[in-house]
Amino acid sequence: MRTDLLMRSLMFVPAHNETLIESALRRDADVLLLDIEDSVQPVENKQIARDNIIKYLKAGKFDNRVIFPRVNDRESGHLLQDIYQLALEGVDGFLYPKAKKGEDIYFFGKLLETIEYEKKLPRHTFKIIALIETPGAVMNIQDICTACPERLVGVAFGCEDFMTELGGQHDSEGQSIFTARAMIAMGAKANNVVPIDTVHIKVHDLEDLEKNLILSRKLGFEGMLVLNPKELPLVHQYYSPSKEQVNWANEMLELSEEAVKQGKGVAMKDNKFIGPPMVKMAKDILKLNDMITQKKAY
Repeated sequence: MRTDLLMRSLMFVPAHNETLIESALRRDADVLLLDIEDSVQPVENKQIARDNIIKYLKAGKFDNRVIFPRVNDRESGHLLQDIYQLALEGVDGFLYPKAKKGEDIYFFGKLLETIEYEKKLPRHTFKIIALIETPGAVMNIQDICTACPERLVGVAFGCEDFMTELGGQHDSEGQSIFTARAMIAMGAKANNVVPIDTVHIKVHDLEDLEKNLILSRKLGFEGMLVLNPKELPLVHQYYSPSKEQVNWANEMLELSEEAVKQGKGVAMKDNKFIGPPMVKMAKDILKLNDMITQKKAY
């Protein structure tokens, strides 16, 4: 499903660390991924992470922020505690890790439905972003994207676990993960789900980040997982429409609307037809631009 959530940047924040939470609140990441999973060790810190999220929610510190805690997977023994404690007003949804097939997302969606019912919350209050971290998950991307259409708003690529299980090697050109990235982006777009690119592991190499963002946009990704706040300006730049694109989109719609009024059906510019795909692209650009403008108004 498509959502009105702006998801250009999704920044990981270890939720057991209040210093890092406070730092994240001073940044302008579109989504805060409050981590209760991999970065929260030892296991005793997971309850500290849950308690911190609850405390910050009650204090109103997450107001006007989009919050997706990254919960533990269904085999961890922690998942039920995670979502039962954190299925609260102010939480937009959950990042579900290690999604291997559609059954995982279907199961997670039903679990959320049960908790919503028990807590007397509206159905589908909580959305899902699925984290694709294995070769099997990449091969099952269609199954994952269609397993819970009322909740699944995004699929995100986790390249590190993927490469470990694949037994591959990172290369400077990104060839080792190119096919997986392309499959995830296509699988998401085929099912009206937002594709979110993998983290950039060289967090201090902004030149390399820019190179990856250029490719990411070419592949169709609409956002990126972020590890370091210094990456945010470039990430936002590449996943936001430029002034030239906004001007182009406005012109396309004006010409198309004028053609309809004149009974022409199809408009032309520079001896080229302005067909339905261009009109749709223009509408998508303007919708995204409006969402960014509304965020800046907060």
